[in-house]
Order: sequence, then structure tokens, then C-alpha cells
Amino acid sequence: MLKINKVDKIKGRIRVPGDKSISHRAVMLSGISKGKGIIEGFLRGEDCYRTIACFRGLGVEIEDRGSQIIVQGKGLQGLEEAKDVLDAGNSGTTMRLLSGILAGQEFLTVVTGDDSLRKRPMDRIAVPLRKMGAMIEGRDRGSLAPLVIRGGGLQGMDYTPPVSSAQVKSAVLLAGLYAKGETVVREGVTTRDHTERMLKALGANITAEKGKVSLGKSQLEGTAIQVPGDISSAAFFMAAAAAKPGSQLRIRGVGLNPTRTGIIDVLREMGAAIEIDNITESGGEAAGDIIIQGKKLRGIHITGEIIPRLIDEIPVIAVIAAMAEGKTTITGAQELKVKESNRITSMVTEMKKLGMKVEELPDGMEIEGGSTITGGRVKSYGDHRIAMAMAVAGLFARDSVKIQNSACIGVSFPDFEQTVKQVTSHGV
Repeated sequence: MLKINKVDKIKGRIRVPGDKSISHRAVMLSGISKGKGIIEGFLRGEDCYRTIACFRGLGVEIEDRGSQIIVQGKGLQGLEEAKDVLDAGNSGTTMRLLSGILAGQEFLTVVTGDDSLRKRPMDRIAVPLRKMGAMIEGRDRGSLAPLVIRGGGLQGMDYTPPVSSAQVKSAVLLAGLYAKGETVVREGVTTRDHTERMLKALGANITAEKGKVSLGKSQLEGTAIQVPGDISSAAFFMAAAAAKPGSQLRIRGVGLNPTRTGIIDVLREMGAAIEIDNITESGGEAAGDIIIQGKKLRGIHITGEIIPRLIDEIPVIAVIAAMAEGKTTITGAQELKVKESNRITSMVTEMKKLGMKVEELPDGMEIEGGSTITGGRVKSYGDHRIAMAMAVAGLFARDSVKIQNSACIGVSFPDFEQTVKQVTSHGV
């Protein structure tokens, strides 16, 4: 159980773990590329280790050298039938993206996950992959894991997902690597484009324009990939520093992919002082230092196209909105209901326990600013982002905040507690 106490300021210079989304994709795409892939900055969290374990199960040689992950790529056709069930643990990214690759394999694979993942919707990827020619079965008429996948014989298609989702888009594109003809994915709201950027960096025949991604016959070549710091992990410290007047924080080497920087836009709209410095680029992904100075924030309305660009950051935005002046309304975020937990209900329930004034909406929440956070004991629901959002609440609380089952933070931020200590004058 993690215990967090109130602090006066957030100060210092930190680095956050490697980007979770990019770490997953780096292992997967290196595994199906020709030649050696060298991954630096890999996120050493439970979810990403699940991806490594699954690809080892498919015959890919992966060596962990501490500072680097070395992947001996097998090429598109080199994967081997797994001798056992592949276990994605709590990682929806692993299961959904891996399913796209497995849809192209002419062998049988069974993929499962933990109790939480087996409750999350898989029909959103199973339906399009079946349309391309894969055979996919699962519980609840094929909509829940474990999934049984027999792939091969795929045909490219032109697909518009009913729900804007980077994981669905990625699964279809990865299956498209094995399909005859062109594969096109269209989306009304632009979602994370890490898959497209990395495919291009590895040599794929891919073009992206607003609302449309097209993939033709391709071969992938292994290369060096530098994984930037995860902006979704940085967001907890960005939000805390932004909302606490007198704070000064620099977070180094954070990914600045424009499909992920909604947190910067929202904090600035709330009145935060944020600068970007030292911008670099690797593998099609920009990174840089984020510099935050604390100020009194104001409430805003968050909805529409920005939601997919900050879906993982909404829990911590909700917490600092309770300290802002005025009301904050978040709508159009129904996707939060099918994350590691129902993050809308979970956040509203736990925020109320700490005295924050918040009401649940069908697709979001409404938060009254000016709250006094009282402290107390809260639940994480086994969800790393809920646990870290509650930890941020503790930095503003009158009394200690104790987060039960906080070990789930290790999924994305193994050194979270140490990083909190690093930036607080008296802390955990």
C-alpha cells in the first residue's frame, strides 16, 4: 500500500520510463523484421515484458542486455507455432496488436490474459480480422479472451472502425502486412499513430493522410529504435507541478508525438506554464524536455477530437481539476469504461472518498473546483493509472492518502514511488 503526504512544491529534473506504446511495437515489429533490432529506452514494466514473452513463445530470440533489448528478427514469415498458450497478462495492447500479426500466420494460436483483460472487448479487432480471412473464436461469441486464432489467406480491405481506436487500427494494419492487395484504415478522429510511424521507419510501404492510412505489400528491416519517455507517465508529474503554485519541474526526453500531446494542450488551456526544449527525433518519433511552472489553474470543458489524444491522462486531469477555479466538464470519454477498469466510475468513486466534488456522466464526469482533499484510504482497482492519479491527489491532501493494491503501478512506472520522493521536499 502506497502512502502519499501533502507537499509544498514539486521541484527537480527527472526522467520517466520509456513509452509503453512504442516499447510494445518495437518488440513486435522487430520480431517480424529481417535482421537485428536494437531497442534502447525500453519500458521495463510488466505489460511490455508480456510482449517479449509472447514473441519468445513464437520462436523469436530476444536478449535483454540491460541498456538494450536485442531482437533477432524472423521476417514476416518466420514466426513458429507456439507450443503453449500465450499470456498477455493485463496488456490490451499486447493482445490486440499481436492478434493482427497472428491473423497472418498459417498456424493455430491461443492467446489469453488476466481476469481484467478477459473482460475487455476483443470483438473490435476480431470482427475486422475475420473479414480479412482469419478464423478467430473466443468466449461470448468471439468477443472475449481467450482467443483462438488460425490465420493465413488474408485479403486486404478498406475498413472504417466503428470506434476510434489506435489498437484496432494497428491490428488491421499489422494483418495487412500479410494480406493480398492494399489495406486501408479510415478514422473520423485521429488516434495514436505509433504503428504507422514505426512501420515507415522499418521500410513498410505505408502512406498516411488525414483520416486515412494505406498499406501495400511490404518487407520490414530491423534497425535501432530509441524509445522516448512516456508522456502518459510524465503526465502525473506534469499535472501535479502545473497545479501547485511555486513548482518548477523539468522532465527530460519525453515523447512528443502530436497524437499524444493532448495533456500539454489541456494543461495550457487550464492556465499552466509549459515550455518544450531540446527536441530530437528517432524512428519517426519526436522527443524533448517538458518544463512546467506551477500556477493556479482554471476549469475548462474537455471533449471532442482531443479525447483520444489524452485518454490515459484523464484520471489525473480529473484530480487537478478539483483544485482549479471553477468547473471542469469531461465528455466524449466513454472509451474509459473499457480500460483496465471502468475509469469513469472508479475515479468518481475514489475522488468522492477524498472529499472532491465530482459527478459521473454517461461519457465522462463533472468536477467542481476549489475542493479540499481530506485524505484517507482509496482503491486502485488494479489499474495503474487510477493508482497514480490517487497518488497525485495525496500531494494536495490535508491528510495522508493510502492507495491499496498499488503494486499495479509497476505495469507502466516501476520507479514511481522513488520519482515522487525525488521531486518532493518531504514525501512518501
